[in-house]
Amino acid sequence: MPEQVTNYKCPACTGPLHFVGSSGMLECDYCGSKYDISEIEALYAEKEKEAAAASAAAEEKEETASEGDQWDFSNAGGNWGAEEDKIKVYHCPSCGAELLCEETTAATSCPYCGNPTIVPGQLSGTLKPDYVIPFELDKQAAMEGLKKHYKGKKFLPKAFKQENHIEGIKGIYVPFWLFDGEADADMEFQATRSFIHMEGDDEVTTTEHFRVRRAGTVPFEKIPVDASSKMPDEHMDSIEPFDYEKLEPFSTAYLPGFLADKYDVSAEDSAHRADRRAENTAAAIMTASASVGYQTCIPIRQDIFLRRGGVKYALLPVWMLNTKWRGKEFLFAMNGQTGKMVGDLPMSWGRFFAWFGGIAAPLAAILSLIFHVL
Repeated sequence: MPEQVTNYKCPACTGPLHFVGSSGMLECDYCGSKYDISEIEALYAEKEKEAAAASAAAEEKEETASEGDQWDFSNAGGNWGAEEDKIKVYHCPSCGAELLCEETTAATSCPYCGNPTIVPGQLSGTLKPDYVIPFELDKQAAMEGLKKHYKGKKFLPKAFKQENHIEGIKGIYVPFWLFDGEADADMEFQATRSFIHMEGDDEVTTTEHFRVRRAGTVPFEKIPVDASSKMPDEHMDSIEPFDYEKLEPFSTAYLPGFLADKYDVSAEDSAHRADRRAENTAAAIMTASASVGYQTCIPIRQDIFLRRGGVKYALLPVWMLNTKWRGKEFLFAMNGQTGKMVGDLPMSWGRFFAWFGGIAAPLAAILSLIFHVL
């Protein structure tokens, strides 16, 4: 039996509702009506109960239907086998279509009627997020952000900007684990400080050596670790930070108009990444503090003890853009809240060597002059 899903429709005209980050409200594409999240949540709480009851009644009717001559469907199709647990079937309440989705899909859109579709069962119970950061930037902002990302890249091929085509752009609520804790750090460094003075006609360089120690406690709040194996970790790390002041208690009403995923990497399996990030950050803070006033500062001892705290589950907004240029695919990610864009770009080796040659030629001339004088 297909699982029951939810479409948020406009109470005024029954058009599909989408969450719009700029207004923070659910808006109708057809009549322009706007609704508060709490208003729609209350309206649909009762509708979901009615839909569940109707679905149960339809199933009972199918089971009691009279039997007559039937087609032999015994050889139609095959078993999913090992893939069965990865595929889910959902019923669009808007047009009646049955949708095949991956097991981690929590929000999508119906390919037949286009209505945003929420799959509450995927986000219920132990899988329900604690928080969500709503999208603040729309698809147009993501496309403009990609264009800005090209600017200032001196080794980017000239043709890339004109010929690179966007193959797909999706707003996705990506699952993240948020880790709290503290790091007790105790580090020692070998530091140096040099100065130059004249002794007669001779220039003398004096280097002083110091042993520097730094110790302290570094608190951490909401270290983010993406919990989806489909998302590239380096992209998710690079689009940080998110503004946690705008975390909202989770509600499915923020999802219409976007895709949403649930975690498929557990908090336990993500913990080592949180540990590594906490340790590296604590070490960096100690090193930055110890380096003040010195020209070199090299760690010679590092003791970091982590006091691990609570973990929360959140959905954070990300725009994913897939582009194609000369047969190669490029993936970009943009923070749906701040607009920070990351992604790999091709390099024009011709432009690189031209730039390098422009530097190398004057440098070679200077060196030649120096050696000639000597």
